[in-house]
Amino acid sequence: MKLRTIIAFGLATAAVAGLVSAQTGMKKITIAAFPSLDEAVKIALPGLKKKYPNYDIELTALQYGDHHQALTTALATGQGLHDIEAVEIGFVGKFAEGGGLEDLNKAPYNGKSFQRLFVDYTVAQATSSDGRFIGMPADIGPGTTFYRKDILDKAGISSTELTTWEGYIAAGKKIQAKDKKVFLINSAASAAGLIWRSNIPSGEGIFFSKDNKVIVGPDSARWVKAFTIAKQIRDAKLDAKIGEWSNEWYEGFKGGTVATQFSGAWLQGHFQNWMAPDTKGLWRVQDLPDGAYAPWGGSFYTIPNASKNKPEAWNVIKYLTTDRAQQIASFRGNGAFPALKSAWADSSFNEPVEFLGGQKARLLWKAAANRIKPLDVNKYDSVAETIVTTQLTAVLDEGKDIKAALTEARAEIEKRARR
Repeated sequence: MKLRTIIAFGLATAAVAGLVSAQTGMKKITIAAFPSLDEAVKIALPGLKKKYPNYDIELTALQYGDHHQALTTALATGQGLHDIEAVEIGFVGKFAEGGGLEDLNKAPYNGKSFQRLFVDYTVAQATSSDGRFIGMPADIGPGTTFYRKDILDKAGISSTELTTWEGYIAAGKKIQAKDKKVFLINSAASAAGLIWRSNIPSGEGIFFSKDNKVIVGPDSARWVKAFTIAKQIRDAKLDAKIGEWSNEWYEGFKGGTVATQFSGAWLQGHFQNWMAPDTKGLWRVQDLPDGAYAPWGGSFYTIPNASKNKPEAWNVIKYLTTDRAQQIASFRGNGAFPALKSAWADSSFNEPVEFLGGQKARLLWKAAANRIKPLDVNKYDSVAETIVTTQLTAVLDEGKDIKAALTEARAEIEKRARR
């Protein structure tokens, strides 16, 4: 189901974004975002109104896929762009290497002077191969393992058993032996996604090397492992075969039929605020299996070349991303882990997280964030991920040979990247 939300504050309604109302002196600034980044903007609205009382800020929110599709179309046509466009990490490489967005390193933005404030790897994600910096980081997603402590306790499992892939799969079998209605994970593909995005050498990408060569293939230990672990989970019937961001996914968490989930730290806020609030106190978190450290999501604010209100848009973006109090407020209210490093010194990081049974989870996530290496991004990342996911589905659902699938994936990615 599509989500569309429009929220505005200010006193004027301009017929065209960017025009100053002669009657009120208000200037309309439009922001396009997606859940749950839109919640962070909502949290910031009172502060923005106080700091910039002559800004009439209008927020439009679409579901993740719809938002990025609309942005892709708008950049291609030059029509329908907002003053500020949010971009998620899965698309930032594509937009960084393309055109239509302001280089925030240039005057009057001088974004390079702000980059030291953020986590290194998130700055790299928003920087193109020719050095253009197209997005200010809003939040990051240090990867973590969420697990239902009550389900593990019932099956006589210690969380330490989840720290290796061998132990993780063995734990799933114990859970199934205790209750056939409870699955280890929503989809085996989630485990594959974790492996192929983790422990990548600094400067390399998920799908492409520094010199733009495709690194997906049967000769890559990382990719073979990703597909192999996923197949082992599927063959053992340990996954519920449900996709993320589906109603079945939500119901699995609400009903206690999914025992673990790999995700970014931000998932805790989703659980707490709307996805499964009644499971408060049942969840815990720990580091990913096999000592993996991986970025899992992250959001950026960009300014389209077509914006008529670039100075004002830049003021809003600076407030959303570099104001420490605002970043902390978003973290407390929405679970969005700050990209701004100075926010990590806030006392909230030492506080027990009530939803997670009083666990001091933020310290774990902060340590994980510090160990994630900068990744290279490529404009074909989203294309490559679609191709790889299609081949993984063939392995899981049709029994396709893993090496054959990876060979075909590499060939298709190379073909698409040459176009």
